[in-house]
Amino acid sequence: MSTYLAPVERPDSLVLRLAFFFARRRFGKVLTPLAVFSARLPLAFTTFYGKVSKLDRKLHLPAKTALLIREQVASLNMCLFCMDASRWFATNRLGEETARLDALAHYETSPLYTDAERAALDYATELTREHSVRPETFERLARYYDEREICEIVWLVASEHLYNMSNIGLDIGSDGLCELPPAGAIEIGSIENQAAT
Repeated sequence: MSTYLAPVERPDSLVLRLAFFFARRRFGKVLTPLAVFSARLPLAFTTFYGKVSKLDRKLHLPAKTALLIREQVASLNMCLFCMDASRWFATNRLGEETARLDALAHYETSPLYTDAERAALDYATELTREHSVRPETFERLARYYDEREICEIVWLVASEHLYNMSNIGLDIGSDGLCELPPAGAIEIGSIENQAAT
């Protein structure tokens, strides 16, 4: 994989050198965003990224719902690193099977998702693609989620965009942590079909 900027092999910061060490220990390599993006910025940026990840632990939403939302946004934006990392997290931390991630392109009709998850995925899809949300999409979301959970869903979409654009902007792709579906299997959700009817 070739990125626009070459990975930094040995960062100046002792903290980043430790992060590199622990990444190699856990994943067998330094993750590309760490070596390409974080290694070139002041430590405060890397610390901020770490805080964003830790905030997900404070969500009231189920972790599996949050993961689906992040994966949907990453899929729509075609952030291969984020899709890869989500799959790793799903299988290694949540015990989630990849079947639900593989079926995201068909979440509207797949029996693998609840109506509440479909409402959240519709909302995340519309917000990601249109940069706005129709009142009926919001109303459907509000049937299943309270005000805090709705704000959490917005947070998930917005913070996933931060990760996606950082990676896409530097041509950071998958790190091969997990097998991704073939490119032709990744379809954009059919929210357009709903809007057309």
